[in-house]
Amino acid sequence: MSHEPQDALSRTALGVFRLNGQLLAVSEKLAEPAGLTAAWWQVLGAVLPEPLPVAGIARVMGITRQSVQRVADLLVREGLASYEPNPAHRRAKLLAPTEEGRAAVHRIDPGHAELAALLQRELGGPEAFEETVRVLERLSAALDGVERAGRDS
Repeated sequence: MSHEPQDALSRTALGVFRLNGQLLAVSEKLAEPAGLTAAWWQVLGAVLPEPLPVAGIARVMGITRQSVQRVADLLVREGLASYEPNPAHRRAKLLAPTEEGRAAVHRIDPGHAELAALLQRELGGPEAFEETVRVLERLSAALDGVERAGRDS
């Protein structure tokens, strides 16, 4: 039996773990001047388009609800976010950024844009960058499918 798929999975996992570490490190550097951590930026970024319950943020980010809850509580304490009533669920409040939270995230924009441009150039242009994004999204969707199939069997 060939071990090629297993080897590919191992190489993929190692690459993604390394990539995660690299992205977290660069995110910490980008977020620091705005008075945020990478985790605070991630959670605020998840609720910029619309307020979400903590469980919804955790699903989007692929992390535990408890981790998001800790960060959300810190953001609220620091005045960067607030809890709002959730019309769909009385107990699961929605997390929403405050104006101060939005301003903090916007202070990251110039460094974020610069990094995006550098990565695009390093990858070989916009098409190559988009293809990289599509492959990562496909991998994530495939893992979701495998997880669903495992739960259904």
